Amino acid sequence: MVKTLEQAIAEVARLPDSDQEQIGRKLLSHVEKLRELRGEIDKGIRSLDAGQGTKLDIEKFIRRKSTPV
Repeated sequence: MVKTLEQAIAEVARLPDSDQEQIGRKLLSHVEKLRELRGEIDKGIRSLDAGQGTKLDIEKFIRRKSTPV
């Protein structure tokens, strides 16, 4: 475990149990989202390596992402 994470866990351990529980749930959720994202990135890289990529119209992409839902 890296030093920063060890320090963070030590600090959390000093908090009340209810705070520790809440922080633990948030951390586990964050880790799961990172795993999912890394899986999607790996899938995309495999797709690109297999020649399945398509050209991206960056202007269109930005407009689509800037438009409120």
